[in-house]
Amino acid sequence: MIRVGLGYDVHPLVPGRRLVLGGVEIPGTVGLAGHSDADVLAHAIGDALLGAAGLGDLGTHFPPDDERWRDASSLDLLRRIREELGRVGWRVIFVDATVIAEFPRIAPFRERMRERLAAALSLAVEQISVKATTNERLGFIGRGEGIAALAVAMLQRSDEEHDSDPDGR
Repeated sequence: MIRVGLGYDVHPLVPGRRLVLGGVEIPGTVGLAGHSDADVLAHAIGDALLGAAGLGDLGTHFPPDDERWRDASSLDLLRRIREELGRVGWRVIFVDATVIAEFPRIAPFRERMRERLAAALSLAVEQISVKATTNERLGFIGRGEGIAALAVAMLQRSDEEHDSDPDGR
């Protein structure tokens, strides 16, 4: 059995925060506001993975009002999601993600992002795609007020035992 999940996340840019995308800290004067490290790329991927497995969303597993997750590394959250997927019989096949931002330029950081995301998910780098686009200066993203990310994840049943699960999880 194969499943596909879609994830989306957005955070506002604010002064005085680190900017972390795909587990890579990008130098600058603004970062993303959020309870954890606010890594929109990792969050979108996490939601795509959880959705494909029918396990809810990031907020269900890592509630923003839970102090355990304050300033948490989103790569650690992805590791936890990968472990949960394995427990219920799923393995990640491929992730394709897009960052939507007017700045910073993503290209200089793309390969490090792919490497860090792949490591967190125990995948080969070739199983992670990271792309970037702008919002053509339209809306809050176009004005440089925030960054968004979209992700699609493909999962496959990892063993026969779980194939008979009537809930499909």
